[in-house]
Amino acid sequence: MTLTPAPEPVVPRPGSAAPPAADGPPAPECPQGPDSGPGPDADAGPLLPRAVCEAALTALLLFLIVTAVRWLVGPDPGSAAARPAVLGCVVGTLLALLMLSPPGRCSGGHLNPAVTLALWRLRAFPGREVVPYAVAQLAGSVSGVWCAGLVWGPAAGRPPVRHASVRADPAWGDAAVLAAEAGVLAGSTLMLAVLLASPGGRRVLPYAVGLTTALVIGVLGPLSGGSANPARQFGPALLAGDTGRLWVYVLGPAVGAVLGAWCAGRTGLCRPSSR
Repeated sequence: MTLTPAPEPVVPRPGSAAPPAADGPPAPECPQGPDSGPGPDADAGPLLPRAVCEAALTALLLFLIVTAVRWLVGPDPGSAAARPAVLGCVVGTLLALLMLSPPGRCSGGHLNPAVTLALWRLRAFPGREVVPYAVAQLAGSVSGVWCAGLVWGPAAGRPPVRHASVRADPAWGDAAVLAAEAGVLAGSTLMLAVLLASPGGRRVLPYAVGLTTALVIGVLGPLSGGSANPARQFGPALLAGDTGRLWVYVLGPAVGAVLGAWCAGRTGLCRPSSR
């Protein structure tokens, strides 16, 4: 799971403030905050460089996830109890670092199609850029997993690693996994709305994202799989030939993103200024 603000000037980088507009109507008060840039259709710079950054960051994230799973699971299959907690800490730390990196600041560091969808529904990201970002993220997922396979050889594709493809507990049916994936993204979208509403919240957002990701993987990893990110499962599932439940891991977060944004509006977390 990846939850990050949109690129500047749509959402300022953590710890920075966008300059006030010279004229024109005020921006929405939430989630962008009173000192953020123009609305979701504002020009945030050329799309292609930002989409390339999203693809590269997602590829790096998936490469490192496969690497972590390769060394956590491969050498000692008997140490299953500690894996979700350790993997959660690793992925949460990586996520925060990638968000704070220069490419992450360039693109907004979404790394998750559901997060991009949520930011659009929260009116913090241009709707016309949702599909290009999602395509870049999914392509980055496949390329990152493929590169990990080249580096680590057959061990990356064999059980129990399986290209780091997540699997739910056999007792969890499709509906339960779908509900868990949607619930995580709905709650995360509400967190996005709250943190993006103030400069202080934006400053701590990368760290909140990392902590949330670690908790989701640690708690839900052994149960639902704890993906909460279509890009997290897309590449691993394709290369592992484990696509039976891929639709659940794609649809669930998307539904949760839309539901969370709707709840943010209904509960007053998003109150657009009069135009």
